[in-house]
Parts: sequence; structure tokens; C-alpha cells
Amino acid sequence: LNSWPDVQWSVWAVLLWPSLLIVCIPLDCKDEQGSLSRCPSITQEKLLDRVIQHAELIYRVSEESCTLFEEMFVPFPLRLQRNQAGSACITKALPIPSSKSEIQQISDKWLLHSVLMLVQSWIEPLVYLQTTLDRYDDAPDMLLNKTKWVSDKLISLEQGVVVLIKKMLDEGILTTNHSEQSLLQYDVQPEMLESVMRDYALLSCFKKDAHKMETFLKLLKCRQTDKYNCA
Repeated sequence: LNSWPDVQWSVWAVLLWPSLLIVCIPLDCKDEQGSLSRCPSITQEKLLDRVIQHAELIYRVSEESCTLFEEMFVPFPLRLQRNQAGSACITKALPIPSSKSEIQQISDKWLLHSVLMLVQSWIEPLVYLQTTLDRYDDAPDMLLNKTKWVSDKLISLEQGVVVLIKKMLDEGILTTNHSEQSLLQYDVQPEMLESVMRDYALLSCFKKDAHKMETFLKLLKCRQTDKYNCA
């Protein structure tokens, strides 16, 4: 597709893909040496179903976390700013399709790679978010537990998508170190209200991107079963 050339993908892959993290995979996808394999013990269809289930849960919990944070810490007059968060999201610069027409036109390969880019770009910011929430005096355990759960599950989702790419596309994965220029800039400690609004924007942006991950994966599933009728 001319609007999403492979060369653009290659450049972004080199910049953004970290080395694979060998952390618990909820899919039986490790060989005897503990390395990633092509999951011979599970069919491609079931693997995609499990990845979708992960994405659904991550999106649901991200919604709950965002709402809980808003109710606990964000003054009511400032809650409208959540609608403006999209313009400042840390993944805005990624070559991810956004309009419905773009999403419908991209290939299965691009759907999978887009999901992987989104997942990997959020791993570090969610770890950072946990450290900032730990400094809130009144942060409820429920909120801390939810963000920790999402952070852990995001790594599992990354592993599942990596294996899915190998199974569906018969491709290897580029492995590079994180770019020294992180998408999320860590600066000096801001004032409390500024910190609250920054964390609020981070949660709101992640919720949007989690919904994209789920949507892309479900579209991919639809294409496997009913290629010509996927809205």
C-alpha cells in the first residue's frame, strides 16, 4: 500500500523494537531451552483467540484504572482535558493507522506490526507510571494493583504477538535495544497538580491505545474467518 510503505515500517522497527523480554508467557510457547518457539502445541486460531482475550482484558482494566484515577485525584473542572489528551499521546508519532479507511486497507502484516509497536512503546511508560503512583499519599491499593497487573499483562501480550507474527507471517523479529531517545521524557519532579494531570493524560492515552490493540486484533480475526465482510 503506497500510504504505508514497507520501508517506513523497517525504519520504525529498527528504532522502536526492543530485545525480546523472556518473561512468563501464558501460552505454552517455550522449548526445552526456555526460548520462544512457534508454539507447535497450539493452533494459530487458538493462539490468536488467546492474544485477543489478553487485549480485551488489558483494555477493560485500563478503563477501570482511568476512571478510578479520575474520581480519586482529578478536580472535576479539569476532567474535560481528557478529551484533549490524544493530541499529546506519546505514541502519536508512530506510523499507526488511525482512520477507519486506513485501518481497513492495511495488510494483516501491518495490523500485527502495529499492535506490536503499540505494545512495546507502552512497556516502559507503564513501569514509570507505577513509580509515580507509589508516591501518591492516598492512592488506593486497587489502583496500584490494576496498573501493576496491566504492566505485567502487556509484556505477556507482547510475547503472544511476537509468536503470532512468527506463526502467521513466517517472519523473524528484529531485535534491537531501546532507543536512547525514549518516547516518554522523564524530567524533574513537577508540582502535584501537574503530576496528577500528566499521569491522567498517560492513563487516558494508554486506554485509547489499548482499544486500538484490541480493535486491530479483532479485525485480524475477522479476516481469517470472513475476509470480505469485516467492518
